[in-house]
Amino acid sequence: MRLLMIADTHLPRRARDLPDEVWAAVDAADVVLHAGDWVEVGLLDRLAGRARRLVGVYGNNDGPELRARLPEVAEVELAGLRVAVVHETGPKTGREQRCAARFPDRDLLVFGHSHIPWDSVAPGGLRLLNPGSPTDRRAQPYATYLTAEAAAGQLDRVALHRLPPR
Repeated sequence: MRLLMIADTHLPRRARDLPDEVWAAVDAADVVLHAGDWVEVGLLDRLAGRARRLVGVYGNNDGPELRARLPEVAEVELAGLRVAVVHETGPKTGREQRCAARFPDRDLLVFGHSHIPWDSVAPGGLRLLNPGSPTDRRAQPYATYLTAEAAAGQLDRVALHRLPPR
């Protein structure tokens, strides 16, 4: 199962649309995971109409319309992999321990908020992934997103993709 992970799209504040490369990744993915800060409800509608399966949560910059349609935390099972998606996880110091305690029965946590790509493993084996942002790199050298594959309860081929400058 092919996964696409994005977060912090901030449309239309930071960009008018997702980059073409990200839309191509949506088309190639079996599941799109969006870890919040959509800002524009239209992106939710377009992703829901185009993705084979969409799992998303709201972020701190998402208004009432998005909050009415999305949960704060999403938990799903994908090809035997127990996944949680949330926007905020707090400060980086102590993140692994905090998240392992909050999500003790999950294999993978996808999160956003910082716009900083992150890949670590918490005590007990919880994998934490932040895809960065495909539209708002902030202080990062590149705008980014993640892809991976899930099969038989395992996560493989995790790849951070750097987008060309706009």
